[in-house]
Amino acid sequence: MAVEANILNQEEAEKLERIAFILKVVAHPLRLAIVHILEQHPELSVSQICTMLGSEQSLTSHHLQNMKLKGILASRRDGRSMLYSLKERDVSLIIECLENCQCNM
Repeated sequence: MAVEANILNQEEAEKLERIAFILKVVAHPLRLAIVHILEQHPELSVSQICTMLGSEQSLTSHHLQNMKLKGILASRRDGRSMLYSLKERDVSLIIECLENCQCNM
């Protein structure tokens, strides 16, 4: 759903659309955990991420691939391993802002 252009200028509307897109992509506990780990480690393999999270490789790979396709993560092959890193650094800023929010849940 597009933000009303007559309420905000075009630049503000596009910025809010981008933030909403990022939030939709990472709106899963495992995806948030992956982003959190990749903030601390610039590049990790699928197996390293699975070990750190205690998650199944197939499920983790699915989430990694999804975030890569949506432009949040980057990947490169290193021998037989696929290494993932954060491509979209704004994700970290948005999550950090939400973590610091004084919201009562």
